[in-house]
Amino acid sequence: MPRWLVMALLCCGGVVGGAAAQPVTTDVAFTAAVDGTVQRYVVVLPPGFAADASHDVLVALHGHGSDRWQFVRNPRDECRAARDVAAAHRMIYVSPDYRARTSWMGPKAEADVVQIITELKKKYKVSRVFLCGGSMGGSACLTFAVLHPELVDGVASMNGTANFVEYANFQDAIRASFGGTKAEVPHEYRKRSAELWPQKLNMPVGITASGKDTAVPPGSVLRLAKALKAMDRKVLLVYREAMGHSTRYADARAILEFVVR
Repeated sequence: MPRWLVMALLCCGGVVGGAAAQPVTTDVAFTAAVDGTVQRYVVVLPPGFAADASHDVLVALHGHGSDRWQFVRNPRDECRAARDVAAAHRMIYVSPDYRARTSWMGPKAEADVVQIITELKKKYKVSRVFLCGGSMGGSACLTFAVLHPELVDGVASMNGTANFVEYANFQDAIRASFGGTKAEVPHEYRKRSAELWPQKLNMPVGITASGKDTAVPPGSVLRLAKALKAMDRKVLLVYREAMGHSTRYADARAILEFVVR
């Protein structure tokens, strides 16, 4: 093979005599500091990953009823967009269980994500950390961002809620996650409601919301976006009046690119 062709293949990420380099996906188990249980997250390293180079991290939070594999494997638009943005920017892509199928970013899930980010920063050269998610994950990434703004450089929320005080769905799961009902632990519902703490969102925020979404009604995130705009914060809202509980690929990618760039 001519030397110029070898060099061209190498420069384009090809492999001579074989397939192009592929991402490296690892299912990671760790002991949760908060309660000593074994928890898991998936980490995807970009092709040709160099440990001595700096990389951004995109943490993707799955929806209710799913687990860490949703944003790694699922073909739905929100998941594909997150994977594609991570790949385009050669990011370390991370998808935690964060207490799995009924998380809603309660105290233990919150502690797990803090621990994961801390461990990632110890293991890799991390430049910035971004959060995204859909549905329960869209709610959870907003919650985490107001609780730990020092750890988050941008957040992209798709079809989530920003107000657990008023949110009425999935109450059994949220009660178990938060440690009680709205009447029993009202402080947990307030502290995890991003709409009540817009001043803490000092990073770029992207939001998608749908007018016919009955699973997670859009009212709270629409009010949050309005409050952030009034504070002259960096916010992009994509609102689709006629859609239900989903986000188009182009809209998901738009808010992800907004917070990254």
